Amino acid sequence: MAVKKLRPVTPGQRFRVAPVFDNITKTTPEKSLLTSKKRGGGRNNSGRMTIRNVGGGHKQMLRDVDFKRDKHNIPATVKAIEYDPSRSARIALLFYADGEKRYIIAPAGIKVDDKIVSGPGIAPEVGNCLLLSEIPLGTIIHAIELKPGKGAAMARSAGSYAQLVAREGKYSTIKLPSGEVRMVLNTCYATVGTVSNSDHMIERMGKAGRNRWKGRRPRVRGVAMNPVDHPMGGGEGRSSGGHPRSRNGKYAKGGKTRKPNKYSDKLIVTKRK
Repeated sequence: MAVKKLRPVTPGQRFRVAPVFDNITKTTPEKSLLTSKKRGGGRNNSGRMTIRNVGGGHKQMLRDVDFKRDKHNIPATVKAIEYDPSRSARIALLFYADGEKRYIIAPAGIKVDDKIVSGPGIAPEVGNCLLLSEIPLGTIIHAIELKPGKGAAMARSAGSYAQLVAREGKYSTIKLPSGEVRMVLNTCYATVGTVSNSDHMIERMGKAGRNRWKGRRPRVRGVAMNPVDHPMGGGEGRSSGGHPRSRNGKYAKGGKTRKPNKYSDKLIVTKRK
């Protein structure tokens, strides 16, 4: 996967760093795995705006991605690598031996016609999904479950990966992309390898209109508002606005938001940086 710098024919292309879709093998999605995506525009059930800066955007269809990988010991063939507008990673279309089709998050390095499988007692190869208790220590993994059978919750975005560093009793110790080291039950599943499209982080929009296509509306800074509209508004000239805070007065920049005595505190060995 790579990116390309465009020739500045227009102002919007001058700073654009665009993805190269050279690994995409199929441009039309699998119709049986699509569901319609209704946009709310940041409004609640009574039509009032509850989330600002949301609305518009290009119409999208949701791809039904399989995060559980619960078709155990049934081999599947990778038929296509596709683009998914709802996520940063690429997705892979699998044809199972029993005829079923499913999407999964595509691991880096997986190709069309590769064979992958999930379940207990299989080889820890790229794309295979198996129990944490059966993965060798030091292996790079992604799409990790937090609760057995609930489906992958961690390390799912483009280029993400975690590392299995230790195993003791009924828990495996995993080092996450954020630097956090935490324990996960051995009975949880994880997929071997790194998530595809690692160059996603160096892409650049190039123009504000591209954000509008994604459904993101312009955001006005608090210091540019009047005092009646924001705690940081008002003042003569370009005043700083005081301590950074949200529109309803909650302090920002460094305040802790994690719930004290959360149930998973005892599972975290080292907190994230």
